Amino acid sequence: MTFQKAPKGTIAIEEAVLDPAGLSWISASAPLFNPGHRQTPPDSPSGSPPGSPTRHSHLTSLLQDVHTTRLHQMDTHGVEYMLLSLTSPGPQGESDPAKAAIIAREANNWLSEQVKLNPARFGGLASVSMHNSADASAEAVRAVKELGFFGLIINDYQDSSPGAPNADKEGKIYYDGEGFHEFWKTVEELDVPVYLHPRYPAAQDLEPGTKWGDRKQILGAAVQFHLDLSTHVYALCSSGVFDLFPRVKVVIGHLGEGIPFNLWRADHWYNKPVKKATRPSKEDYTYYFTHNISITTSGNFNEPGLKFCIDQIGVERCLFSIDYPYDTIAEAQYWWHGVDLPADQKELVARGNAIRLFKLPLDP
Repeated sequence: MTFQKAPKGTIAIEEAVLDPAGLSWISASAPLFNPGHRQTPPDSPSGSPPGSPTRHSHLTSLLQDVHTTRLHQMDTHGVEYMLLSLTSPGPQGESDPAKAAIIAREANNWLSEQVKLNPARFGGLASVSMHNSADASAEAVRAVKELGFFGLIINDYQDSSPGAPNADKEGKIYYDGEGFHEFWKTVEELDVPVYLHPRYPAAQDLEPGTKWGDRKQILGAAVQFHLDLSTHVYALCSSGVFDLFPRVKVVIGHLGEGIPFNLWRADHWYNKPVKKATRPSKEDYTYYFTHNISITTSGNFNEPGLKFCIDQIGVERCLFSIDYPYDTIAEAQYWWHGVDLPADQKELVARGNAIRLFKLPLDP
């Protein structure tokens, strides 16, 4: 079957979807994303309060839609192609390893079928459970080699339980330790990028008396997302993972979760003799941001900020994204059309870098 390609336009790579099975866990985010509405279970009757992420809400409808409203908006506003991925937290929000693996596998199976319906316009990033390297590696291999995914998406740390393998005292699993070397080796061998995406805090971190529980007004995309994920990215860079596996490629959104704006100061202190003598990594943060990490414009439509990032890490490491449906295609495209960059740079950010990095089946 021949599928019709769109005219050359933007390629958006942090674009969320939700498979039908995801209705069983997405409602837990309802009070966090939209505090003004009560949480409604997925099997509630029609008439659920507007904004609650259930099957009846507008947001959930947009997440579940691939081929109607989403595609129409892409055509209307000039988005050539989207890389789709399961919305946060996905398997990272499930503390049971077996259940997390099922979430990832079911979502990947569903998304691969959606992509097959229109591969000229859509590709996928695969979800993986990160409870351990072996399971994550196995699903990554299956998703890339059997299902045709172009990379992976991981929503910050993995929920687990205190005392579980790889978990810290709070029951969180991060990926900068030796327990995940097998995973990063697999990623390097697959030669696909890993998109690190933010998430809301784990349930225990939202209890009264905790940092986030007493300050819920700063949860989410405005503040908490980039504070939490940037810490994880700094940890990965400083751990030596990229020295052991130098061909690993990581992508982070929202203009790099604020890190490019702090690179000078981070390096200034990280390169002092007292730090350099004991740090696990061979290089400083800027080195890894110019060799292993790329950033996107998802949900951060800031022209001066983008230009600063281009100056700091190079245009070849900056990619366009939208963050649909949490931000609109119309707003992102309107902003992008007005961005004042040299033509060659604008072409690279809009589509060229994505085609190269993810090896997309599109004309250069």
